[in-house]
Amino acid sequence: MLLLGCIREVTDYELAVSLPNGLCGFVPVTQISDAYSKLLTKQVAQGETLEELNSLPDIFSPGTLVRCIVTSIEKSDNGRRSVKLSIDPKKVNKGLNSTALAAGMLLSGSVLSVEDHGYLIDIGVTGTHAFLPHQKAKNYIKAVKKGPDLKIGQNLNCLIVEVKNEGRVVCLSIDRSEVAASIATERQNWTLSNLLPGLVVKARVQKVASHGMKLKFLTYFTGIVDFMHMDPEKSTSYSPDQAVRACVLCVHPTSRAVRLTLRAPLLHAGGAPRQLPAQRLGAVLEEATVKAFYKQSGAVFELDDGTLAFARLKHLSKTRKSFKPEEFKEGCKHKCRIIDYSLMDEMCIVSLKHQVIEARFLQYQDIHTGDVVQGKVLSLKPIGMQVKVADGIRGLVPSLHLSDVILKQPEKKYNIGDEVKCRVLECNPEGKKLILTLKKSLVQSKLPVLSNYEDAKPGLITHGFVVCAREFGCIVKFYNDVKGLVPKNELGSEPISCPDKVFHEGQVLKVMVLKCEPQQERLLLSFRLSSKPGPEDKWKCTPKEKQEVKYQIGEIVDVKILKKKDNGLEVSILEDEDNVVAWIPMLHLSDFVATSKLLWHCLQEGDVLPRVMYLSDKGGHIILSRKSAVISAVQEEQVVRSFSEIQPGMLLTGYVRNVMPFGVFVEFPFGVTGLAPKVSMSDKFVTDTKDHFVVGQTVIAKVMSIDEEKQRVLLNLKVSECSSGDSAAESFALLNQYFKELKEIKGLLRRGEPSICELVPGKRVHLVVQDVREDGSALFSDSSASGFTVTATRYHLGDKNIAPGEKRKALVLHVDALTSEVYVSLREELLKQRP
Repeated sequence: MLLLGCIREVTDYELAVSLPNGLCGFVPVTQISDAYSKLLTKQVAQGETLEELNSLPDIFSPGTLVRCIVTSIEKSDNGRRSVKLSIDPKKVNKGLNSTALAAGMLLSGSVLSVEDHGYLIDIGVTGTHAFLPHQKAKNYIKAVKKGPDLKIGQNLNCLIVEVKNEGRVVCLSIDRSEVAASIATERQNWTLSNLLPGLVVKARVQKVASHGMKLKFLTYFTGIVDFMHMDPEKSTSYSPDQAVRACVLCVHPTSRAVRLTLRAPLLHAGGAPRQLPAQRLGAVLEEATVKAFYKQSGAVFELDDGTLAFARLKHLSKTRKSFKPEEFKEGCKHKCRIIDYSLMDEMCIVSLKHQVIEARFLQYQDIHTGDVVQGKVLSLKPIGMQVKVADGIRGLVPSLHLSDVILKQPEKKYNIGDEVKCRVLECNPEGKKLILTLKKSLVQSKLPVLSNYEDAKPGLITHGFVVCAREFGCIVKFYNDVKGLVPKNELGSEPISCPDKVFHEGQVLKVMVLKCEPQQERLLLSFRLSSKPGPEDKWKCTPKEKQEVKYQIGEIVDVKILKKKDNGLEVSILEDEDNVVAWIPMLHLSDFVATSKLLWHCLQEGDVLPRVMYLSDKGGHIILSRKSAVISAVQEEQVVRSFSEIQPGMLLTGYVRNVMPFGVFVEFPFGVTGLAPKVSMSDKFVTDTKDHFVVGQTVIAKVMSIDEEKQRVLLNLKVSECSSGDSAAESFALLNQYFKELKEIKGLLRRGEPSICELVPGKRVHLVVQDVREDGSALFSDSSASGFTVTATRYHLGDKNIAPGEKRKALVLHVDALTSEVYVSLREELLKQRP
């Protein structure tokens, strides 16, 4: 079958061609022309690059019209069909012979060789030599901008200018103005056996129907124009016997059926179809209006910008059973997504399927290096695992990246069809190349993604994987093939004599950037993330300096409380011969502000607090923190050590330093501070900032933007924006920590106020009414609750009338150890419940 197509994509090994009616086909590199195939064979045999052989991107451009012939239709494992094409003139023009050639004919040709006065062109007709003079090619060469000369294998739209010696010699022209003006006529003796797509003809309308119309052309020929190829500007104004200009789209070899188009850009031979703006592909449109519905093929919609789009039947509903034809009457509106653009039909292809509209990725261009993606295992091969990320998007997980450790038998861990969570190591949309990793330490890493040398600033800490360990050190790789060297002296705090015995290929490690030269793509790294000063540095320090440099931020120490003060604890660091004195602010005793105050209340001078972290040394004073979330963030390197390391999108753990009417200032370990403006503080509407945050509160903040010039960081504190993904796990971890600290407080209370430990929520107690207040609440006394105020609100007295001196049964609701208040209930429905 012969078709007119438009090149949509060019790679080194094939051409992707847009065909009529939203179809797509592929021309392999071996189906360009005989001359091009001979050069390919010669290059393979010699094993070296031939100067006269140009790559496909050097001789073809997207948007160019080509005549194709279908060579085969292949069916893949998943049932999808792939149309294989050829643009070889010998196959496309096989219906022509030398006696049928006539001046004015338009046909396909391919450059055979470059001569002194022009080019020899292969037009696929046996016994005919075709010549293209330089004069007739210069305007085309200038417009195409593919170099000073035509190249062997280049496909051309050729116009026969002159026929000599009964068709044995023909002279050609590819001048764009001459080609565009050509019209096929009866004098050229076209027949159904040699009629070519791309010919522009004068035709007359025979019959008009809702789905298309029938035309008569070249006196004896009839052809069909379907609804997708009627001119949208005139689709309702065609009438029988009307004269029109049309272009042949395809010719079926057996039925001899001819299809034509009336679309304006194709009504001049060699015209270029209109392109779709890149930003429109993948766009979701809330309302697309049905223009027409065709029960055999699909529906045509009018989009928000007035252009037309087509949805195939299978894309109108989730399944055939759920399809409702009455929803596609003219004027009905539907939500849809642009999933493709057919160059030959100049029409968007849309889908109404919910899963397509909601899909995260539609094409390789949507995927970025460092993205975490969900995929399905398609196959396991020696080189690795093939993963389906989305329809038409596949990636490879190399065998090195199937796990944190090398898997000898990956088939025991993974099965075909398994859902897997991967991270994108490398994405090349042009070559449709997608490399993924399944290493958990990379997939779950919260550290910055290093995907180019320009981002490798000294001091940056990130995850990388070892690709080589030798006596000189380790080569570590990151994303997008960025790699660097960890020299032998930077492998660890202790000397390592045989790196290959300590480190292995594929091992994921944290590394720090020491130096980077982006132009030379050279990167120097270190596995030593924080280095203490060596012995040779100590003698230089004065006593005051000695205390300042003795501990590194993030170091964990045990302390003993020396003195309790109103706003914190003065402590001494244990196991330190110099008895270094430090300070724990009250609000740094816990992640929870209320718990911090309660802990301060319960702790006594002489108590030992384990696992406290060195936070800073502001003003010469060592500040310590006991906030578990902040300690975890520092230990897991989910922190920034300087302003230069901050990047938009980072999630950082910090604590509220100040609450202002316009926003909240948040401080992070290592001293970096940012502002969360009022609009970015909460998912709820913020009237008063003090209703949402308090000083000392531990928070997770997302970096919105940075101003390097003013050294400012803007943050987002909205819960919906600040989850790292597994919000349930994060919430349970926080709750677990909260109850763990409450248990610790309970233990501290037992030694000073044992009675409070006996009063737990849910316990039944016998009380004596002391007083009934004006607001209806009551005050009680009890021997077991001496020193506490026991209260029941009016609601929790139920319908009972009580008087001072009466004895009553009650249920403990809540115990506030900080204010020494106990809240109880006398309601029958609570007392009747089994303990």
